[in-house]
This record gives sequence, C-alpha cells and structure tokens, in this order.
Amino acid sequence: MAPAEPAPPAATAPTAARRRAFATAARQGLAAFVVRVRRRAAPGLLALATLAALWLLGGRDDGRRTWPRPAILQAIRMVESGGNDRVGDGDGGRAIGPYQIHEIYWRDATAQAPDLGGSYQDCRDRAYAERVVAAYMTRHAAAAWQRGEAQTIARVHNGGPLGAEKAATLGFWRRVRTNLP
Repeated sequence: MAPAEPAPPAATAPTAARRRAFATAARQGLAAFVVRVRRRAAPGLLALATLAALWLLGGRDDGRRTWPRPAILQAIRMVESGGNDRVGDGDGGRAIGPYQIHEIYWRDATAQAPDLGGSYQDCRDRAYAERVVAAYMTRHAAAAWQRGEAQTIARVHNGGPLGAEKAATLGFWRRVRTNLP
C-alpha cells in the first residue's frame, strides 16, 4: 500500500490571527516609513517654503524669458525712477532722466544711431530716452532686444555692454522682474 498523502493545508484564506499580525506589521512599517519620509522631507519642505516666500514677495520666476519691449521699458523705468518722468539726477549726478542714463551710454547709443540727434540733456525726456535705450540695445544686445529678452536687456542697461555676464546686475534684474507682468 502506498504511503498516505499528507493532509491538505487548512483553508488558504488568512485566519484572524494572521490578519492581525499582518496589520500590525504594516502599521509599524508604515510608521517607520512616515518617520523616514519626514526626516528626509524637512530640508525639501524648507526649500519649498523659501521658494513660495520669494514668489509671494515678487522674486518669482515662472520661467518666462520674453516680454513686449514697452513692458520691459516700463519695468526698467519703475526701477530707475519709480516710474516718474521728472526725476532728480542719480548716481552722484552722473545719471539723468527716467531711465537714469549716463553720458557714456548716450554716446554709445548716438554712435549706433546718429539720427537720434539731440544732446545728452535730452535724456531727461522719456520719449527721447526710450529711443536712446533702443539704440543702445541694438548695439550691445541686438538679439535680446529683437526677441524681448528682459533679463539680458535689463542687465545690459544696468551694467553696460557686458552687463548680462556680471553678477552685480542680478539684483537690478530681480527688481525689474518684479515690475514685469
């Protein structure tokens, strides 16, 4: 006679004891997981809160790079003169008008566009000053001016022909950015 077959195991459905044991292990594992996530997430949450605060305070960066030139000019004017057309001389008397243009900036612009005519003192007039800025940008940041790349335009306006490469112009750009739509 052949050996007896072992009895089949009891029902494969988990018993109440097995279910309780599994639930306890899962809770403990989940709790340990949550603790690990919280420990790892704390620096990330701090960074997220910092970014949110910067955005709320106007330091936002939505990834946008271009704007219409009139909006860029208005934002620069807001930073340079508070949006006022009649403003005192700045930078120790070396910058004039609503765009706070220096004489060397004006000379560069008129070399690019001799048809601008006028004198340096005409930079006190907003319309004339905007034509000076346009000529200067055409000379030193032509592609950015054409595309409306606000950061490059603002930084060149503030820091000269190589202003877009200078770390010192980043603060000016941030202030201009807060004035763009």
